[in-house]
Amino acid sequence: MATIVLVRHGETTWNADGRVQGWAPVPLSGRGHEQATTLATALAERYSVDRLISSDLRRTLETARPIARETGVAVEPDSAWRERDFGSLQGLDYRALFLGYPEFALTEVGYTAATARPESGESLLDQRDRVLAAFDRLVDSLSEDETVVVVTHGGTLYLIMGWLNGLDIIATVTEQEQGNCAINELDVNSENGKTSIISENVTK
Repeated sequence: MATIVLVRHGETTWNADGRVQGWAPVPLSGRGHEQATTLATALAERYSVDRLISSDLRRTLETARPIARETGVAVEPDSAWRERDFGSLQGLDYRALFLGYPEFALTEVGYTAATARPESGESLLDQRDRVLAAFDRLVDSLSEDETVVVVTHGGTLYLIMGWLNGLDIIATVTEQEQGNCAINELDVNSENGKTSIISENVTK
């Protein structure tokens, strides 16, 4: 049985300010670096890590590097695991975003907000297609008994866990929580050429 461990990056300066990060090269805060160090120790104690994949954005790479040091496994950057590209809306605080651009608020306009694409960015459904394709590629690449850690983003984790739990796109975003450095453990079982996720556990 293979294991996928999906983790969120540590706190960033923009997390603390409530700003939309998107693809911005935002660094971890001092607290975020402490969280990343604690996360790295926990993962090294709990798992025998064979592969370490990370979104190629600054905040995920800064979180992944302590894991690499603790486990002795090199980081494999992969842009497919990035957060949503918010384009021209990047950098706004979330209150300003949803007040000024209510067409992006799922709680206000429902499903159509998931199709709305900011200038130079991607819609939530665009991101879901990208992320689920990356997840499927990872599952298909697993060797028996392999453990892979993926360092990614809150929005990315919402989309994967929502899909695995059969949530619609609105519940996916509004009814889940992924704190900084949250750990999501997925046990993957392959039989007769078919792959299924047989258990899921979230640790915040």
